Amino acid sequence: MNWKGILTTVLVSAATAVVSVGLYSKYEQKNSYVWKDSQGKVPVNYAGFFNKDGSPAEPVDFETAASTAIPAVVHIKTVTNPRQVSNNLPRQRNPFAELFGLGDDDPFGDFFRQRTIPGQQASGSGVFISEDGYIVTNNHVIDGADEVNVTLSNKKSMKAKVVAADPSTDIAVLKVEGHGYPYLLYGNSDDVHIGQWVLAVGYPFTLETTVTAGIVSAKSRALGINSRKAANTAVESFIQTDAAVNPGNSGGALINPKGELIGINSAIASPTGSFAGYSFAIPVNIVKKVVNDLIAYGSVQRGYLGIEYPNEQQLDELTPEQRKQQGILDDVNGVYISAVTKGGAAEAAGLQKGDVITKMDGSTISGGADLQGMIARFKPGEKVTITYKRNGSEHSVDVVLKNKIGTEDVTVSTVLDKLGAQLTTLDEKKAKQLGVKGGVVVSGISRGIISDQTMMKNNFVILRVDGKDITTVDQLKNALAGKSSVNVEGIYPGYEGVYQYGLNDLNGASSQGGDDDGGQ
Repeated sequence: MNWKGILTTVLVSAATAVVSVGLYSKYEQKNSYVWKDSQGKVPVNYAGFFNKDGSPAEPVDFETAASTAIPAVVHIKTVTNPRQVSNNLPRQRNPFAELFGLGDDDPFGDFFRQRTIPGQQASGSGVFISEDGYIVTNNHVIDGADEVNVTLSNKKSMKAKVVAADPSTDIAVLKVEGHGYPYLLYGNSDDVHIGQWVLAVGYPFTLETTVTAGIVSAKSRALGINSRKAANTAVESFIQTDAAVNPGNSGGALINPKGELIGINSAIASPTGSFAGYSFAIPVNIVKKVVNDLIAYGSVQRGYLGIEYPNEQQLDELTPEQRKQQGILDDVNGVYISAVTKGGAAEAAGLQKGDVITKMDGSTISGGADLQGMIARFKPGEKVTITYKRNGSEHSVDVVLKNKIGTEDVTVSTVLDKLGAQLTTLDEKKAKQLGVKGGVVVSGISRGIISDQTMMKNNFVILRVDGKDITTVDQLKNALAGKSSVNVEGIYPGYEGVYQYGLNDLNGASSQGGDDDGGQ
């Protein structure tokens, strides 16, 4: 056997194989990953799909982002105490009073006009946004709660104070004592794109910290859910994802693969109450502005453009004749102005009924939710550039936004200011005459929450808020602080019976002009 010849053959074969594999690998890197059409071209919509060497992008690793977010997301547990409430009716007489010979001092009379709402416990999630203990969550997580407790990922629990809340955006800010807390950095929700990976972090079903993954399936969604608490001032421009979100996830974090906060999980679309494929998050660019306002002013400083517009469904329902009568183009791609508020920012800038807003500060506006989401980031007095179409021509104009009363001022208002009434502590002598420990007299009722939401009359004496005794104006202020809605009980001197009124939207704007078509 010629071993020398065999060895030479083996070496030549091995060298040939190595060279062939190397050449094939180089060819594959250059050609096999780049799909082309019959003419050898890559479609323009695949731009950015490949790395510089022509290979597809690497799969995303969520481990680092998840480990970054988990310590900064907290479990929120709330307690609502039992409440005894009365019907808003004059005192009802015990139907058995005559049978047993009971007179006007019947000790059982109150039984027939009072009822007790049992206490409740609920839970949700929240996100640390600063090292000194500020937490952002949903307003609906803490709304009406008498006690708010926060549990960290390390199982440490503490009480939290409600700083302020905004039902219009469903955002609330909490504060816990201490320093050195882990927190999430803000991302930029304008940079969020359909199809990108996202993670939802929270405490669904009171489980331990849970991380789910999905993609952004749509942007600028309007669901109409915030209008339940703030009918005239609701702002909705949700990020829609298919990351699994369930009860308890509300107020938790929506993050990108870098671990940046891009939204606050707020709602799900479900026929069962549990996740059924779609979840919705408040964009972080709206969250940042609302949180900063709530901390600095105690309420949101909301800029208004001063227009009204029909929503997309209302536009679709118009017949061709109706569209022609109203001057609406068949291909409206933007926001059609159906009315301009007198004295508002749009009127001052020269915008007119029939104009179609297509851009704001260079960003495309595809509908009302887009416009709401962008306007919600600005305060009164700030300037925005509006691009619009009029009679087929495109124009741009700078608009200085105004507040709801038509000025450019930023105002710091308390919850008592929003009630729209003069409030004074009940005189001790008068309190003795009425047989009460104290109270707050309501007088001089003007435009505000009381007049907009109730039939309360002058000289009403507030005795309790959510079942707690109120004897001074300061106690009333403290009882309303951080609440979105409360039940107020009291009496009218000289009249029999205890009366109850519900006050809502305490942390939002008390009133605003507009109609159901939408306004901004």
